[in-house]
Amino acid sequence: MPKVLKLDKGAEEGLREFFRFLLESGKVKGVFTLARMGKQGPVGYALMTDPDALEEAVPLYPLMPANMGKQLARVTLEEAAGEPVAAMLRPCELRAFVELVKRSQGSPDNFLLISSTCGGVYPLKTATDDGYIEGKLPQYWGAVKKSENPSDLRPACASCEHFVPYTADMTLNLIGNKDLDTQCEISLNTRKAEEFAEAFQGGLQGQQESGAESAKALLDKRRAQKAKLLDELAPDGLNMATVFSQCIGCHGCSKACPICYCRLCFFETDAAEDLPPYDEMELAEIGRTRVPSDNVFYHLVRLFHVSVSCVGCGQCADVCPADIPVSLVSLKTSGAVQEAFDYLPGRDPEEEIPLAAAFRPEEFTESE
Repeated sequence: MPKVLKLDKGAEEGLREFFRFLLESGKVKGVFTLARMGKQGPVGYALMTDPDALEEAVPLYPLMPANMGKQLARVTLEEAAGEPVAAMLRPCELRAFVELVKRSQGSPDNFLLISSTCGGVYPLKTATDDGYIEGKLPQYWGAVKKSENPSDLRPACASCEHFVPYTADMTLNLIGNKDLDTQCEISLNTRKAEEFAEAFQGGLQGQQESGAESAKALLDKRRAQKAKLLDELAPDGLNMATVFSQCIGCHGCSKACPICYCRLCFFETDAAEDLPPYDEMELAEIGRTRVPSDNVFYHLVRLFHVSVSCVGCGQCADVCPADIPVSLVSLKTSGAVQEAFDYLPGRDPEEEIPLAAAFRPEEFTESE
């Protein structure tokens, strides 16, 4: 059983105190976390090197301004972090980072990866409604304590089954913790975590209490919500032309997606300006074609590219100006692909990406 670090302080306050210890002791040179941009400013990701700046850190704020996994990959694309850095990520962000590392798009070296059992986040658009999320916080944390889904979460979060991190060095235990307001409990999952926590005087180390029952209770609720949302999405089958009929071609979903890492997308080149074969196919099949005609084709290609490694973070739908349920479409298609390959993205850093591995015909041999 992992050792656990317990502090007699609220979860977020205790986490900030631990970050301060890491910086002041020189164990890390920086901390990546959510923070307010000024005392009353908006919330975004920040790299903090000044312990006093941690007063503005809000690592548990239920908002995902971007996928942190993609941000860590970007800053380590050219070279690994030269000094130890602590990074606070949600489980889907951590899995995205693992997938990008597998594709040589970043490096995990010198990172202390910290995550939490995750209650989910609110849609990005709610961040522009002054006081909306703050007003929701009591209800949000009340639901997390009871292993329930907070209301009004993003659909991707409300249906997420992987809210317990797989590869974190440290896990902040939130789901089912009825003492969140007064106790911070951090599981030390790796030897690296134990070394970083050495000499921390903020709490006592003991053995982790099993949270399996709390996780199971939330998992059942998430699975039921997932089935409901997918049934509402396509009760009579998934028609891509209908689902993406309102697409305006902004390509915001690919910009926000952590798995879409290409510096230059084919659909933003001159070669994609006109796709006669697609027009001809539509004219032959249904007697009409949309102009411009590449929107549905763009989504089909994107789904093909990301399906095996989609981590279900929901950023694609969150940024869509046409309110297309992009993440639910991806959840349905990627779920089928990942099940076929028995592959969960980000679960194991050593596991090969199926579509990048050697093709084995027997994988798809029909059972007799």
